[in-house]
Amino acid sequence: MIRHGARSRRGCLTLWRIRDQIRKRQPECTSIHRRPGETDRTGTVERIPGPEGELLTALWEEEWKKDLFERALDKVRAQVDEKQFQIFDLYVLQEWPASKVARSLGVSLARVYVTKHRIAALLNKETQRLRAKAE
Repeated sequence: MIRHGARSRRGCLTLWRIRDQIRKRQPECTSIHRRPGETDRTGTVERIPGPEGELLTALWEEEWKKDLFERALDKVRAQVDEKQFQIFDLYVLQEWPASKVARSLGVSLARVYVTKHRIAALLNKETQRLRAKAE
């Protein structure tokens, strides 16, 4: 099962990292008085984005997708029967073999596969809805 505290800690960690990056990128206080020949323009080399910007963008995108998935998962969880969600959780999220899930929960192997298919379809639909709403 997914713990709700883990999601909020992950969100806080992401927020802290973003704030750290913003603080690192803020220009340090500069003097109002400039030496002759100095300008306030940014040098050409300094305007070229560094590889860390791409990394930050990739991390941001990954965290956004995880958050979107978890919100969709919470919504779907509220819509389906608890036992169905448990089957889906063990088989898909916890990656148990289907036979182990069926044996542990006392259901047929066919029910494990059907439940996975149905909940995955609901999850896909909800993820698309949330993504469209965000854009």
